[in-house]
Amino acid sequence: MSVIDEEQILSTRQKALKINLDRKIYGSFAEIGAGQEVASVFFKAGGASGTIAKTMSAYDMTFSNAIYGEEESGRYVCEPRLNKMLNKEYSLLELRLDEERGENTCFFAYANTVVAINYQRTNQGHGWMGVKFQLNPRTEANTAVLHVRMHDKETLAQQLAVGMLGTNLIYACYFYKDQPEKFLQSLLEGLSRDRIEIDMIRLEGPDFDGKPKFDNRLLSLQLVRFGLTEATMFDPDENTMQPSEALYKKNILVLRGRFRPVTHVNMDMLRTGREQFLKDLPEEERERTVVLTELTLHDLKAANTEIDEKDFLDRVDLLCSLGQTVMISNYHEYHRLVNYLSGLTRKKIGIVMGIFNLESIFHEKYYTNLKGGILEAFSQLFMHYIKVYVYPYTRENGELYNIQKFKLPPHQIDLFEYLIANHKIADLVNIRQDIMHIISDHVLALIKAGTDGWEEMVPPEVSKKIKENCLFGYPCDIMEKRKQAEAILQIPHDKILQKNANQPAENVSK
Repeated sequence: MSVIDEEQILSTRQKALKINLDRKIYGSFAEIGAGQEVASVFFKAGGASGTIAKTMSAYDMTFSNAIYGEEESGRYVCEPRLNKMLNKEYSLLELRLDEERGENTCFFAYANTVVAINYQRTNQGHGWMGVKFQLNPRTEANTAVLHVRMHDKETLAQQLAVGMLGTNLIYACYFYKDQPEKFLQSLLEGLSRDRIEIDMIRLEGPDFDGKPKFDNRLLSLQLVRFGLTEATMFDPDENTMQPSEALYKKNILVLRGRFRPVTHVNMDMLRTGREQFLKDLPEEERERTVVLTELTLHDLKAANTEIDEKDFLDRVDLLCSLGQTVMISNYHEYHRLVNYLSGLTRKKIGIVMGIFNLESIFHEKYYTNLKGGILEAFSQLFMHYIKVYVYPYTRENGELYNIQKFKLPPHQIDLFEYLIANHKIADLVNIRQDIMHIISDHVLALIKAGTDGWEEMVPPEVSKKIKENCLFGYPCDIMEKRKQAEAILQIPHDKILQKNANQPAENVSK
Protein backbone atom coordinates (compact mmCIF):
# COMPACT_ATOMS: atom_id res chain seq x y z
CA MET A 1 0.00 0.00 0.00
CA SER A 2 1.33 3.44 -0.94
CA VAL A 3 2.09 6.03 1.66
CA ILE A 4 -0.82 8.46 2.13
CA ASP A 5 -0.03 12.01 1.00
CA GLU A 6 -0.68 14.21 4.02
CA GLU A 7 -1.70 17.15 1.81
CA GLN A 8 -4.59 15.30 0.20
CA ILE A 9 -7.96 14.84 1.86
CA LEU A 10 -8.03 11.34 3.26
CA SER A 11 -11.09 9.18 2.78
CA THR A 12 -13.03 7.99 5.80
CA ARG A 13 -11.48 4.54 5.47
CA GLN A 14 -7.95 5.98 5.18
CA LYS A 15 -8.45 8.03 8.34
CA ALA A 16 -9.68 4.99 10.25
CA LEU A 17 -6.78 2.90 8.95
CA LYS A 18 -4.23 5.53 9.94
CA ILE A 19 -5.61 5.51 13.48
CA ASN A 20 -5.75 1.70 13.56
CA LEU A 21 -2.07 1.50 12.58
CA ASP A 22 -1.05 3.99 15.28
CA ARG A 23 -0.25 1.71 18.24
CA LYS A 24 -0.36 4.64 20.62
CA ILE A 25 -4.12 5.27 20.13
CA TYR A 26 -6.48 2.80 21.79
CA GLY A 27 -10.08 3.06 22.94
CA SER A 28 -13.72 2.03 22.96
CA PHE A 29 -16.91 2.84 21.05
CA ALA A 30 -20.41 3.13 22.54
CA GLU A 31 -23.24 3.99 20.17
CA ILE A 32 -26.98 4.35 20.79
CA GLY A 33 -29.31 4.48 17.80
CA ALA A 34 -28.54 4.79 14.07
CA GLY A 35 -26.47 1.58 14.17
CA GLN A 36 -22.85 0.86 15.09
CA GLU A 37 -21.70 2.96 12.16
CA VAL A 38 -18.52 4.57 13.54
CA ALA A 39 -17.15 1.33 14.98
CA SER A 40 -18.08 -0.33 11.69
CA VAL A 41 -15.83 2.07 9.77
CA PHE A 42 -12.84 1.12 11.94
CA PHE A 43 -13.55 -2.62 11.70
CA LYS A 44 -13.81 -2.49 7.91
CA ALA A 45 -10.69 -0.33 7.46
CA GLY A 46 -8.39 -3.13 8.65
CA GLY A 47 -6.05 -3.40 11.62
CA ALA A 48 -8.88 -2.70 14.07
CA SER A 49 -7.27 -4.79 16.81
CA GLY A 50 -4.68 -2.04 17.13
CA THR A 51 -7.32 0.51 18.11
CA ILE A 52 -10.53 -1.05 19.41
CA ALA A 53 -10.75 -2.26 23.00
CA LYS A 54 -14.55 -2.61 22.98
CA THR A 55 -17.65 -1.70 21.01
CA MET A 56 -21.19 -1.77 22.34
CA SER A 57 -24.73 -0.51 21.73
CA ALA A 58 -27.10 -0.30 24.68
CA TYR A 59 -30.01 -0.05 22.25
CA ASP A 60 -32.73 -1.16 24.64
CA MET A 61 -33.76 1.61 27.05
CA THR A 62 -33.75 -0.68 30.08
CA PHE A 63 -30.22 -1.83 29.34
CA SER A 64 -29.14 1.74 28.66
CA ASN A 65 -30.50 2.94 31.99
CA ALA A 66 -28.89 0.02 33.81
CA ILE A 67 -25.48 0.96 32.39
CA TYR A 68 -25.58 4.75 32.34
CA GLY A 69 -28.43 5.66 34.70
CA GLU A 70 -31.74 7.34 33.97
CA GLU A 71 -32.12 10.87 32.61
CA GLU A 72 -34.30 13.32 34.54
CA SER A 73 -35.72 14.54 31.24
CA GLY A 74 -36.59 11.02 30.14
CA ARG A 75 -34.77 11.69 26.86
CA TYR A 76 -32.00 9.53 25.45
CA VAL A 77 -30.77 11.73 22.61
CA CYS A 78 -29.38 14.55 24.72
CA GLU A 79 -26.03 15.91 25.90
CA PRO A 80 -26.32 14.64 29.52
CA ARG A 81 -26.71 11.07 28.19
CA LEU A 82 -23.69 11.51 25.94
CA ASN A 83 -21.57 12.81 28.83
CA LYS A 84 -22.55 9.84 30.99
CA MET A 85 -21.56 7.47 28.19
CA LEU A 86 -18.18 9.16 27.66
CA ASN A 87 -17.33 9.28 31.36
CA LYS A 88 -18.43 5.68 31.99
CA GLU A 89 -16.55 4.17 29.04
CA TYR A 90 -13.40 6.20 29.59
CA SER A 91 -13.23 5.34 33.30
CA LEU A 92 -13.50 1.64 32.40
CA LEU A 93 -10.56 1.96 30.01
CA GLU A 94 -8.35 3.47 32.68
CA LEU A 95 -9.55 1.02 35.32
CA ARG A 96 -8.96 -2.09 33.24
CA LEU A 97 -6.03 -1.18 30.98
CA ASP A 98 -3.92 1.51 32.62
CA GLU A 99 -1.62 -0.89 34.44
CA GLU A 100 -1.12 -3.04 31.36
CA ARG A 101 -0.57 -0.37 28.69
CA GLY A 102 -1.21 3.09 30.18
CA GLU A 103 2.47 4.07 30.04
CA ASN A 104 2.57 4.00 26.23
CA THR A 105 -1.07 4.54 25.24
CA CYS A 106 -3.36 7.50 24.62
CA PHE A 107 -6.79 6.23 25.60
CA PHE A 108 -10.02 7.47 24.05
CA ALA A 109 -13.73 6.77 24.40
CA TYR A 110 -16.02 7.62 21.50
CA ALA A 111 -19.79 7.79 22.07
CA ASN A 112 -22.88 8.90 20.25
CA THR A 113 -26.61 8.93 20.86
CA VAL A 114 -28.49 9.49 17.63
CA VAL A 115 -32.00 9.26 16.25
CA ALA A 116 -32.29 8.83 12.49
CA ILE A 117 -35.27 9.77 10.36
CA ASN A 118 -38.20 7.40 10.90
CA TYR A 119 -40.04 5.35 8.29
CA GLN A 120 -42.85 7.91 8.07
CA ARG A 121 -40.30 10.77 7.77
CA THR A 122 -42.07 12.78 10.42
CA ASN A 123 -39.00 13.61 12.50
CA GLN A 124 -35.66 15.40 12.13
CA GLY A 125 -32.62 13.13 12.32
CA HIS A 126 -30.18 14.50 14.89
CA GLY A 127 -27.83 13.45 17.64
CA TRP A 128 -24.90 14.04 19.97
CA MET A 129 -21.42 12.62 19.55
CA GLY A 130 -18.18 13.12 21.38
CA VAL A 131 -14.70 11.87 22.21
CA LYS A 132 -12.93 11.82 25.55
CA PHE A 133 -9.25 11.44 24.74
CA GLN A 134 -5.65 11.76 25.86
CA LEU A 135 -2.99 13.37 23.69
CA ASN A 136 -0.20 11.99 25.87
CA PRO A 137 -0.10 8.83 28.01
CA ARG A 138 -1.27 9.15 31.60
CA THR A 139 -2.38 12.76 31.28
CA GLU A 140 -5.76 14.30 32.00
CA ALA A 141 -8.23 13.68 29.19
CA ASN A 142 -9.80 16.25 26.88
CA THR A 143 -13.40 16.21 25.66
CA ALA A 144 -14.82 17.13 22.26
CA VAL A 145 -18.62 17.25 21.97
CA LEU A 146 -20.82 18.25 19.05
CA HIS A 147 -24.47 18.22 18.04
CA VAL A 148 -25.44 17.21 14.53
CA ARG A 149 -28.60 17.62 12.47
CA MET A 150 -29.03 15.19 9.56
CA HIS A 151 -30.82 16.14 6.34
CA ASP A 152 -30.67 12.96 4.24
CA LYS A 153 -34.12 11.61 3.38
CA GLU A 154 -33.21 7.94 3.91
CA THR A 155 -32.34 6.22 7.19
CA LEU A 156 -29.39 4.32 5.72
CA ALA A 157 -27.90 7.50 4.28
CA GLN A 158 -28.12 9.19 7.71
CA GLN A 159 -26.48 6.19 9.38
CA LEU A 160 -23.59 6.25 6.90
CA ALA A 161 -23.20 9.99 7.44
CA VAL A 162 -22.90 9.39 11.20
CA GLY A 163 -20.14 6.84 10.54
CA MET A 164 -18.18 9.30 8.45
CA LEU A 165 -18.65 12.24 10.81
CA GLY A 166 -17.67 10.22 13.88
CA THR A 167 -14.51 9.00 12.16
CA ASN A 168 -13.65 12.54 11.08
CA LEU A 169 -14.11 13.75 14.67
CA ILE A 170 -11.77 11.14 16.17
CA TYR A 171 -9.18 11.85 13.47
CA ALA A 172 -9.38 15.61 14.03
CA CYS A 173 -8.87 15.20 17.78
CA TYR A 174 -5.51 13.53 17.20
CA PHE A 175 -4.20 15.00 13.96
CA TYR A 176 -5.58 18.56 13.89
CA LYS A 177 -5.19 19.31 17.58
CA ASP A 178 -3.18 22.47 16.86
CA GLN A 179 -5.20 23.67 13.83
CA PRO A 180 -8.67 24.85 14.91
CA GLU A 181 -9.83 25.87 11.44
CA LYS A 182 -8.66 22.60 9.89
CA PHE A 183 -10.21 20.74 12.83
CA LEU A 184 -13.63 22.18 12.01
CA GLN A 185 -13.44 22.05 8.23
CA SER A 186 -12.30 18.42 8.28
CA LEU A 187 -15.45 17.29 10.08
CA LEU A 188 -17.47 17.36 6.85
CA GLU A 189 -14.82 15.76 4.65
CA GLY A 190 -16.58 13.20 2.48
CA LEU A 191 -19.91 14.81 3.37
CA SER A 192 -21.70 18.03 2.46
CA ARG A 193 -23.68 20.74 4.21
CA ASP A 194 -26.79 19.42 2.45
CA ARG A 195 -26.44 16.19 4.42
CA ILE A 196 -25.00 17.26 7.77
CA GLU A 197 -25.23 20.36 9.93
CA ILE A 198 -23.08 20.86 13.04
CA ASP A 199 -24.73 23.55 15.18
CA MET A 200 -22.77 23.17 18.42
CA ILE A 201 -19.21 22.19 19.31
CA ARG A 202 -17.28 22.31 22.55
CA LEU A 203 -13.62 21.46 23.19
CA GLU A 204 -12.40 21.26 26.77
CA GLY A 205 -9.35 19.91 28.56
CA PRO A 206 -5.75 20.70 29.47
CA ASP A 207 -4.54 20.60 25.86
CA PHE A 208 -7.09 23.23 24.73
CA ASP A 209 -7.86 25.38 27.76
CA GLY A 210 -6.03 28.69 27.58
CA LYS A 211 -5.41 28.44 23.83
CA PRO A 212 -7.13 31.53 22.34
CA LYS A 213 -7.67 29.90 18.95
CA PHE A 214 -9.60 27.08 20.62
CA ASP A 215 -11.90 29.44 22.51
CA ASN A 216 -15.30 27.75 22.16
CA ARG A 217 -16.91 31.06 21.23
CA LEU A 218 -14.50 31.37 18.30
CA LEU A 219 -15.11 27.77 17.29
CA SER A 220 -18.85 28.48 17.28
CA LEU A 221 -18.30 31.56 15.13
CA GLN A 222 -16.27 29.49 12.68
CA LEU A 223 -19.07 26.92 12.43
CA VAL A 224 -21.24 29.68 10.99
CA ARG A 225 -18.45 31.27 8.98
CA PHE A 226 -17.47 27.98 7.29
CA GLY A 227 -21.10 27.09 6.59
CA LEU A 228 -21.28 24.08 8.91
CA THR A 229 -24.42 25.67 10.36
CA GLU A 230 -26.44 28.85 10.04
CA ALA A 231 -26.66 29.83 13.72
CA THR A 232 -25.09 29.15 17.09
CA MET A 233 -25.63 30.44 20.64
CA PHE A 234 -23.94 31.34 23.97
CA ASP A 235 -25.52 31.71 27.39
CA PRO A 236 -24.73 34.66 29.75
CA ASP A 237 -21.80 32.64 31.17
CA GLU A 238 -20.37 32.41 27.61
CA ASN A 239 -21.03 28.67 27.37
CA THR A 240 -21.95 27.34 23.96
CA MET A 241 -25.57 26.23 23.63
CA GLN A 242 -27.37 23.94 21.20
CA PRO A 243 -30.14 26.08 19.65
CA SER A 244 -32.82 23.42 19.16
CA GLU A 245 -32.55 22.34 22.81
CA ALA A 246 -32.22 25.87 24.23
CA LEU A 247 -35.23 27.15 22.28
CA TYR A 248 -37.42 24.04 22.34
CA LYS A 249 -41.01 24.99 23.25
CA LYS A 250 -39.88 28.51 24.19
CA ASN A 251 -41.28 31.92 23.32
CA ILE A 252 -38.45 33.86 21.66
CA LEU A 253 -37.77 37.60 21.59
CA VAL A 254 -34.89 38.76 19.37
CA LEU A 255 -33.01 42.05 19.14
CA ARG A 256 -30.58 42.25 16.24
CA GLY A 257 -27.73 44.74 16.36
CA ARG A 258 -24.04 45.41 15.95
CA PHE A 259 -23.63 46.20 19.66
CA ARG A 260 -20.39 48.04 18.99
CA PRO A 261 -20.69 49.01 21.76
CA VAL A 262 -23.88 48.24 23.68
CA THR A 263 -25.58 51.58 24.40
CA HIS A 264 -28.46 52.77 26.56
CA VAL A 265 -30.63 52.65 23.44
CA ASN A 266 -29.93 48.92 22.98
CA MET A 267 -30.80 48.24 26.59
CA ASP A 268 -33.99 50.32 26.36
CA MET A 269 -35.03 48.38 23.26
CA LEU A 270 -34.54 45.15 25.20
CA ARG A 271 -36.40 46.46 28.25
CA THR A 272 -39.43 47.84 26.42
CA GLY A 273 -39.50 44.95 23.96
CA ARG A 274 -39.50 42.37 26.73
CA GLU A 275 -42.19 44.20 28.72
CA GLN A 276 -44.51 44.41 25.75
CA PHE A 277 -43.79 40.87 24.51
CA LEU A 278 -44.60 39.39 27.92
CA LYS A 279 -47.85 41.36 28.11
CA ASP A 280 -48.87 39.78 24.81
CA LEU A 281 -48.34 36.27 26.22
CA PRO A 282 -50.70 34.28 28.45
CA GLU A 283 -49.49 34.47 32.05
CA GLU A 284 -48.60 30.77 32.17
CA GLU A 285 -46.33 31.20 29.12
CA ARG A 286 -44.24 34.12 30.37
CA GLU A 287 -41.67 32.03 32.22
CA ARG A 288 -41.00 29.99 29.07
CA THR A 289 -39.40 32.93 27.27
CA VAL A 290 -35.87 33.39 25.94
CA VAL A 291 -34.53 36.82 24.99
CA LEU A 292 -31.78 36.77 22.35
CA THR A 293 -29.34 39.45 21.26
CA GLU A 294 -28.36 38.48 17.75
CA LEU A 295 -25.28 39.33 15.68
CA THR A 296 -25.04 38.41 12.01
CA LEU A 297 -21.86 37.60 10.10
CA HIS A 298 -22.60 40.67 8.01
CA ASP A 299 -22.59 42.91 11.09
CA LEU A 300 -19.37 41.32 12.38
CA LYS A 301 -17.46 42.38 9.28
CA ALA A 302 -16.07 45.81 8.67
CA ALA A 303 -16.32 47.09 5.08
CA ASN A 304 -14.65 44.62 2.71
CA THR A 305 -12.67 42.97 5.51
CA GLU A 306 -12.60 39.64 7.30
CA ILE A 307 -14.11 39.20 10.74
CA ASP A 308 -11.98 40.65 13.53
CA GLU A 309 -11.97 37.81 16.05
CA LYS A 310 -10.97 39.99 19.00
CA ASP A 311 -13.69 42.48 18.18
CA PHE A 312 -16.20 39.61 18.02
CA LEU A 313 -15.12 38.27 21.41
CA ASP A 314 -15.29 41.77 22.89
CA ARG A 315 -18.89 42.18 21.78
CA VAL A 316 -19.92 38.76 23.07
CA ASP A 317 -18.14 39.44 26.35
CA LEU A 318 -19.99 42.74 26.83
CA LEU A 319 -23.39 41.26 26.00
CA CYS A 320 -22.87 38.25 28.28
CA SER A 321 -21.68 40.52 31.11
CA LEU A 322 -25.07 42.24 30.85
CA GLY A 323 -26.82 38.89 31.32
CA GLN A 324 -27.72 38.46 27.65
CA THR A 325 -28.00 35.24 25.65
CA VAL A 326 -26.19 35.73 22.33
CA MET A 327 -26.94 34.24 18.92
CA ILE A 328 -24.58 34.40 15.93
CA SER A 329 -26.31 33.78 12.60
CA ASN A 330 -25.80 33.90 8.87
CA TYR A 331 -29.34 35.21 8.32
CA HIS A 332 -28.87 38.72 6.99
CA GLU A 333 -32.57 38.98 6.06
CA TYR A 334 -35.13 39.03 8.86
CA HIS A 335 -37.50 36.62 7.10
CA ARG A 336 -34.75 33.97 6.96
CA LEU A 337 -34.06 34.39 10.69
CA VAL A 338 -37.77 33.98 11.49
CA ASN A 339 -38.01 30.95 9.23
CA TYR A 340 -35.10 29.35 11.14
CA LEU A 341 -36.54 30.13 14.59
CA SER A 342 -39.99 28.87 13.63
CA GLY A 343 -38.39 25.49 12.92
CA LEU A 344 -37.20 25.31 16.53
CA THR A 345 -40.39 26.34 18.36
CA ARG A 346 -44.13 26.62 17.75
CA LYS A 347 -44.48 29.28 20.42
CA LYS A 348 -44.60 33.06 19.95
CA ILE A 349 -41.69 34.89 18.30
CA GLY A 350 -41.11 38.61 18.69
CA ILE A 351 -38.66 40.75 16.72
CA VAL A 352 -37.50 44.09 18.16
CA MET A 353 -36.21 46.56 15.59
CA GLY A 354 -35.72 50.29 15.13
CA ILE A 355 -38.02 52.32 12.90
CA PHE A 356 -35.30 52.63 10.26
CA ASN A 357 -34.91 48.84 10.15
CA LEU A 358 -38.64 48.64 9.51
CA GLU A 359 -38.13 50.99 6.57
CA SER A 360 -35.45 48.71 5.14
CA ILE A 361 -37.56 45.53 5.20
CA PHE A 362 -40.11 47.26 2.97
CA HIS A 363 -37.44 47.89 0.29
CA GLU A 364 -38.34 45.48 -2.48
CA LYS A 365 -34.79 45.43 -3.87
CA TYR A 366 -33.83 42.96 -1.12
CA TYR A 367 -36.24 40.31 -2.41
CA THR A 368 -35.43 40.12 -6.12
CA ASN A 369 -34.00 36.62 -5.58
CA LEU A 370 -37.40 35.34 -4.41
CA LYS A 371 -40.01 34.29 -6.95
CA GLY A 372 -42.74 35.85 -4.85
CA GLY A 373 -40.71 38.96 -4.05
CA ILE A 374 -41.66 40.91 -0.95
CA LEU A 375 -44.88 38.92 -0.51
CA GLU A 376 -42.96 35.66 -0.27
CA ALA A 377 -40.57 37.16 2.27
CA PHE A 378 -43.42 38.64 4.33
CA SER A 379 -45.27 35.31 4.35
CA GLN A 380 -42.33 34.00 6.41
CA LEU A 381 -41.62 37.14 8.42
CA PHE A 382 -45.21 37.63 9.50
CA MET A 383 -46.41 34.10 10.17
CA HIS A 384 -49.41 33.74 12.46
CA TYR A 385 -47.37 33.67 15.70
CA ILE A 386 -44.84 36.38 14.77
CA LYS A 387 -44.95 40.02 15.85
CA VAL A 388 -42.59 42.92 15.16
CA TYR A 389 -42.07 45.53 17.88
CA VAL A 390 -40.82 48.87 16.57
CA TYR A 391 -38.64 51.25 18.57
CA PRO A 392 -39.34 54.86 17.49
CA TYR A 393 -36.95 57.74 16.94
CA THR A 394 -37.13 61.36 18.08
CA ARG A 395 -36.29 63.82 15.30
CA GLU A 396 -34.26 66.97 15.94
CA ASN A 397 -37.47 69.03 16.08
CA GLY A 398 -38.74 66.81 18.91
CA GLU A 399 -41.25 64.94 16.75
CA LEU A 400 -41.59 61.24 17.49
CA TYR A 401 -41.13 59.14 14.36
CA ASN A 402 -43.09 55.91 14.85
CA ILE A 403 -45.32 53.62 12.81
CA GLN A 404 -48.10 56.22 12.95
CA LYS A 405 -45.85 58.54 10.91
CA PHE A 406 -44.50 55.78 8.68
CA LYS A 407 -44.34 56.69 4.98
CA LEU A 408 -44.60 54.10 2.19
CA PRO A 409 -45.12 54.06 -1.58
CA PRO A 410 -48.83 53.97 -2.50
CA HIS A 411 -48.73 50.33 -3.64
CA GLN A 412 -47.49 49.18 -0.19
CA ILE A 413 -49.91 51.12 2.00
CA ASP A 414 -52.63 48.45 1.98
CA LEU A 415 -50.08 45.76 2.88
CA PHE A 416 -48.82 47.85 5.79
CA GLU A 417 -52.34 48.59 7.04
CA TYR A 418 -53.18 44.88 6.87
CA LEU A 419 -50.20 44.09 9.12
CA ILE A 420 -51.19 46.82 11.59
CA ALA A 421 -54.84 45.70 11.67
CA ASN A 422 -53.80 42.11 12.35
CA HIS A 423 -51.43 43.11 15.18
CA LYS A 424 -48.29 42.02 13.32
CA ILE A 425 -46.52 45.35 13.91
CA ALA A 426 -46.71 47.53 17.02
CA ASP A 427 -44.93 50.57 18.43
CA LEU A 428 -42.94 50.11 21.62
CA VAL A 429 -44.15 52.36 24.44
CA ASN A 430 -42.66 53.76 27.66
CA ILE A 431 -39.38 54.47 25.87
CA ARG A 432 -36.68 56.78 27.22
CA GLN A 433 -36.79 59.87 25.02
CA ASP A 434 -33.83 61.38 26.86
CA ILE A 435 -31.45 58.90 25.16
CA MET A 436 -32.69 59.24 21.59
CA HIS A 437 -29.63 61.30 20.64
CA ILE A 438 -27.32 58.31 21.22
CA ILE A 439 -26.01 56.75 18.01
CA SER A 440 -23.59 53.83 18.29
CA ASP A 441 -21.29 55.07 15.51
CA HIS A 442 -20.87 58.38 17.34
CA VAL A 443 -20.16 56.57 20.61
CA LEU A 444 -17.56 54.43 18.88
CA ALA A 445 -15.83 57.50 17.41
CA LEU A 446 -15.65 59.12 20.85
CA ILE A 447 -14.20 55.92 22.36
CA LYS A 448 -11.47 55.68 19.73
CA ALA A 449 -10.58 59.35 20.20
CA GLY A 450 -10.40 59.00 23.98
CA THR A 451 -12.86 61.88 24.25
CA ASP A 452 -14.88 62.30 27.44
CA GLY A 453 -18.64 62.03 27.41
CA TRP A 454 -19.28 58.64 25.86
CA GLU A 455 -19.37 56.99 29.28
CA GLU A 456 -22.84 58.47 29.90
CA MET A 457 -24.12 56.86 26.68
CA VAL A 458 -23.47 53.24 27.70
CA PRO A 459 -24.30 51.10 30.77
CA PRO A 460 -21.74 51.44 33.60
CA GLU A 461 -20.64 47.81 33.20
CA VAL A 462 -19.87 48.46 29.53
CA SER A 463 -17.89 51.62 30.25
CA LYS A 464 -15.82 49.81 32.88
CA LYS A 465 -14.98 46.88 30.61
CA ILE A 466 -14.07 49.12 27.67
CA LYS A 467 -11.60 51.08 29.80
CA GLU A 468 -10.15 48.09 31.63
CA ASN A 469 -9.66 45.99 28.47
CA CYS A 470 -9.02 48.73 25.90
CA LEU A 471 -11.97 47.61 23.77
CA PHE A 472 -13.06 49.09 20.43
CA GLY A 473 -9.83 51.04 19.98
CA TYR A 474 -9.97 52.84 23.34
CA PRO A 475 -6.47 54.43 23.64
CA CYS A 476 -5.43 53.03 27.01
CA ASP A 477 -1.78 54.08 26.63
CA ILE A 478 -2.69 57.71 25.95
CA MET A 479 -5.22 57.79 28.75
CA GLU A 480 -2.66 56.38 31.19
CA LYS A 481 -0.18 59.11 30.24
CA ARG A 482 -2.93 61.70 30.62
CA LYS A 483 -3.72 60.39 34.12
CA GLN A 484 -0.06 60.55 35.07
CA ALA A 485 0.16 64.14 33.83
CA GLU A 486 -3.00 65.12 35.69
CA ALA A 487 -1.65 63.51 38.86
CA ILE A 488 1.55 65.60 38.59
CA LEU A 489 -0.44 68.78 37.99
CA GLN A 490 -2.34 68.17 41.21
CA ILE A 491 0.88 68.07 43.28
CA PRO A 492 1.67 71.46 44.87
CA HIS A 493 4.46 73.33 43.05
CA ASP A 494 6.77 73.48 46.08
CA LYS A 495 6.51 69.70 46.55
CA ILE A 496 7.72 69.09 42.97
CA LEU A 497 10.68 71.44 43.46
CA GLN A 498 11.55 69.74 46.72
CA LYS A 499 11.37 66.30 45.08
CA ASN A 500 13.63 67.35 42.20
CA ALA A 501 16.13 68.93 44.60
CA ASN A 502 16.60 65.57 46.32
CA GLN A 503 17.32 63.66 43.07
CA PRO A 504 20.75 63.20 41.38
CA ALA A 505 21.61 65.90 38.89
CA GLU A 506 21.43 63.60 35.86
CA ASN A 507 17.84 62.58 36.72
CA VAL A 508 16.77 66.19 37.25
CA SER A 509 18.20 67.23 33.89
CA LYS A 510 16.26 64.44 32.21
